[in-house]
Amino acid sequence: MINGAHTIIYASDAERARAFFRDVLNLPSVDAGGDWLIFKSPPAELAFHPSAAPESGLHALYFMCDNLETTMAGLADKGVEFNSEITEARWGRITSFLVPGAGEVGLYQPLHPLATDLD
Repeated sequence: MINGAHTIIYASDAERARAFFRDVLNLPSVDAGGDWLIFKSPPAELAFHPSAAPESGLHALYFMCDNLETTMAGLADKGVEFNSEITEARWGRITSFLVPGAGEVGLYQPLHPLATDLD
């Protein structure tokens, strides 16, 4: 039986990316040995979006929040750099920010029922 998910973000500078998740996003972690931090993820959902290419292999990470502007302001106060303007969609509001040494991840305010609310 599946009992969890392990998300991997490949980074050109994993040390900087880990420091960002630890010090800026304040995600709790365990040390798997040798300062190899494994972070506790916030509650998560899994969705499948259509793609033009069969078995495209494209994956994306979006952190969810209750209020996009408030969350963005708090992260900006910590020096987080945002890559895009807020995009409005029927299902949610999205933007993205840079993770030092690891590219960009999304930030998402869902406007749909949440799977994280399921038992």
